[in-house]
Formats: sequence, structure tokens, C-alpha cells
Amino acid sequence: MIEKTVKIRNINDKNLISDDVKYWMSRSPEERVAAVDYLRRQFHGNSERLQRVVRIIQRS
Repeated sequence: MIEKTVKIRNINDKNLISDDVKYWMSRSPEERVAAVDYLRRQFHGNSERLQRVVRIIQRS
């Protein structure tokens, strides 16, 4: 049986930031890109490309 584990940590802890950087630098570039793409798909949906946004501002 799998036990659920929850760790409560301070987000401002410098050691945690260092650990995150060390972890991601130990991954291959392909794994890092795949992780970013996974997060992008979660946030923007399954579209293959990012949505283009154009804003036109008329000056008076």
C-alpha cells in the first residue's frame, strides 16, 4: 500500500531553491524541455502552439 506524504516547507528557504536548481541541472536538456512543455500544456491547453496576441493602440 502506498502511503501519502506531505511536507510543509518555507518557500523562501534558500536551500530549497538551491536543491531545485541542482535537480534540474542534473536532468538532460530533453527532460527539462519536456517538463516545461508539460506545464505549458496544463496552463494553456493541448494546443501545439502558443496563442498569438496582438494589441493595437491608436494614438491621438
